[in-house]
Amino acid sequence: MLHILFNLPDRTLFEEVQQLDESLHGPIFVIRDDFAVGPLLQLDTPEGWLARLNWWKSCYEKSAYHEMPQPDFDDRATVEQIKNWLTENPADTCWIWMAQNQHDVAGYFWLIGQLTDFQGRVMVLYLNNLPFINEKGQLFYPNWLSEIPVREFLKAKKLARPVTTSEFEIDPDEWKKLAEENKVIRILEGGKKLTSKEDSYFDAELKKYITKDWQRINRILSNAQGKMKVKTGDVFLMSRLWEMVHAGLLELNGSWDKGWKETEIRKLLSDTVGELEVN
Repeated sequence: MLHILFNLPDRTLFEEVQQLDESLHGPIFVIRDDFAVGPLLQLDTPEGWLARLNWWKSCYEKSAYHEMPQPDFDDRATVEQIKNWLTENPADTCWIWMAQNQHDVAGYFWLIGQLTDFQGRVMVLYLNNLPFINEKGQLFYPNWLSEIPVREFLKAKKLARPVTTSEFEIDPDEWKKLAEENKVIRILEGGKKLTSKEDSYFDAELKKYITKDWQRINRILSNAQGKMKVKTGDVFLMSRLWEMVHAGLLELNGSWDKGWKETEIRKLLSDTVGELEVN
């Protein structure tokens, strides 16, 4: 069997799982882009894909990294490799593993319509609202595969089921709807329901951790990401801080080019502070 994951760090974890259970042996592929953020329109065209790539570049330019690293992956090529493997191994199946978060679910929606020719051979393990036992022996509900102890995956594999004919019809339509809404953020509201939000969605959450005292940006991001119920990446969050600073909603101490470990920001000290619209 072939396995599909949506977070690169999960690959090492799953390799450990395979060592415990020979029945799970097989190639592992990772869809690495985060389709929960950024433009989705016409990603099946070179123009649409380039527009998404340019959006990511703009986020990196506003972040501490300043320049987007040369990608060492292309998810489109990864999908072609998956399809080739399924064609060359007609008796085998592919298992899609995803947890209850918008990152995994958005990746699934982008992927599933491209596997239509393999109906009956595509399995899904969606670990939503399912309890597991953590290292302390306590019951918990994971939001990410990385939160699940390796031994618990042996229980999880029993949950694999075929992607239904109805899902192969409906889920690509859901992806099309999300793309045509042309919003920047997708949030998981339960099940597989993703809701589109404006790019300022996380601004209010970030501002909870910004005070009238100067704080380094890396501290603000660390506090926010540690406590946010809905998670997203540091590159996008820092691009939002950049937007708020340049909109005059936050005060900057130092040069943005110095990076988030050296640059400080704080709330405006004036009584009248403009607010970005939060949707």
